[in-house]
Amino acid sequence: MGRLKLAALVVVALAIVVGVTQYSTIQAQVPSALTGQVSSAAEGAMEGVLVSAKKAGSNITITVVSDKSGRYTFPANRLDAGQYSLRVRAVGYDLDGAATVEVAARKSTTRDLRLQKTEDLAGQMSNAEWMASIPGTDQQKILLLNCVGCHTLERLMRSPHDSNAFMQVVLPRMQAYVNQSIPAHPQLRKAERLMEERGDQRVQVYRAVAEYLATINLKGASQWNYALKTLPRPTGKATRVIYTEYDLPRETIEPHDVLVDSDGIAWYSSFGEQFLGRLDPKTGKATEYAIPEHKPGFPTGLLGLRADRDGNLWLGNMYQAAIVKFDRKTEKFQYWTLPPERNIDAAQINMVSPQSSHVDGKVWSQNNGFAGVHRLDLASGKIETWEPFKDAPKGEPHNIYDVIPDAQNNVYFTDFRHRHIGRIDAKTGEIKLFAIPTSGSSPRRGQMDAQGRLWFGEYRADRIGMFDTKSEQFKEWQLTTRWASPYDVTIDKNEDAWTGSMVSDQVTRLNTKTGNATDYLLPRSTNIRRVFVDNTTNPVTFWVGSNHGHSIIKLEPLD
Repeated sequence: MGRLKLAALVVVALAIVVGVTQYSTIQAQVPSALTGQVSSAAEGAMEGVLVSAKKAGSNITITVVSDKSGRYTFPANRLDAGQYSLRVRAVGYDLDGAATVEVAARKSTTRDLRLQKTEDLAGQMSNAEWMASIPGTDQQKILLLNCVGCHTLERLMRSPHDSNAFMQVVLPRMQAYVNQSIPAHPQLRKAERLMEERGDQRVQVYRAVAEYLATINLKGASQWNYALKTLPRPTGKATRVIYTEYDLPRETIEPHDVLVDSDGIAWYSSFGEQFLGRLDPKTGKATEYAIPEHKPGFPTGLLGLRADRDGNLWLGNMYQAAIVKFDRKTEKFQYWTLPPERNIDAAQINMVSPQSSHVDGKVWSQNNGFAGVHRLDLASGKIETWEPFKDAPKGEPHNIYDVIPDAQNNVYFTDFRHRHIGRIDAKTGEIKLFAIPTSGSSPRRGQMDAQGRLWFGEYRADRIGMFDTKSEQFKEWQLTTRWASPYDVTIDKNEDAWTGSMVSDQVTRLNTKTGNATDYLLPRSTNIRRVFVDNTTNPVTFWVGSNHGHSIIKLEPLD
């Protein structure tokens, strides 16, 4: 090797060392409000323990993660003076005793935390850890991904049911509830639709599920007949993060989609109730804007929340079969309902996509009731409909899950029951399908970037997918956690792709250039749906709703 090359390598190495040293020095110099070491008899100093602090009387919780030496630190600008309750998340461990601490103004408080082995490991496990633990084939386990949208798998695993009892739970009860149901707020489908879904073939599927569930729960036993497996705690880059969690006023609030506007206000769609929500991150105050029912007696709730170029908010009102627009300036709503021939009992408008409506004055939406795509003409109020799979073989299931426009307002859609991305030409109405390389991947939600690349979650394949609409080529990245089940994907200004798991309580940040991924564990069990990245901050800031935890979470990576 030449001297010049050797010298260059030495300079690079020194730069890396200096960079790391400077980062460590900066971290050490940040004033702390609260710090301490986390340890246990079993491990000594513990890395990757999430430590959460909540001030008395507040609805805001701040969480940091212990580093390699077991030290956790709350920066001085994150905790005001006052009394705080502390909690931890470290699977397999509990805090040794209750923990409260008094934080003083302009002074660093030290509080070491001692952990002990938990006596209830099952109560701490994520759905992904249950999926990894239970015996069975992937085909058997994958059916359980239909359960986690409403409740945890722990409920199933602790149940005492045999297969006959499960048949009474799975068929008449579980299939009668709509997807936005949670234990605190179940909602029933219309009877007509339920009867359509109860064919002999479906009953046989439910019977197989019931028999499988009866082999993995606590039927006639006090302990499971298989080992409980857990995921490793965060390490390295995954510990360099600060979380802020905002509790919402009621446990029945399900913040499905969250986005942050140009004023820094977080808006959210309530999955099971008729309102749009507004959260002020500075105060933690939540404000609700009520939306009337358009189909009384049908399930309530909103799903997709997106903004147009002018900052107006648009929502899909699901079983109320309405497209909803909210003007942030006037705080007034506007509504469009489906024409009578399309407004059947099974009609379900989940997604509304106005991102490119300024191009031609038209807004795209989908209909989960019959695998349809709608387009609303804002000038006339007329709604057009496409049924891309109308001529599919009888019994072949299709589910148009999301609709995502490009810069010309052509629309791309995901077929959740298969492996296709579809395209509808805005001018000609021509439909074209593109097959994702991975079979059975179940593309779910997606977002289009400025380069015309469609990013989406492959729910049943544990992958992040990207479709380049110009070259019509796919690229996929495998996530590191089995049963990650990503719901949605967005790309940030650094070309990092972000997704959240409905199953593992993890947020994944993927460097699309290197393929390296960081999995950030959330402070509490949740159920992630829509993901949002605020590119105006440095580093970027990630936002998501805790759909089962009636809260909104902000994740700030420190590098």
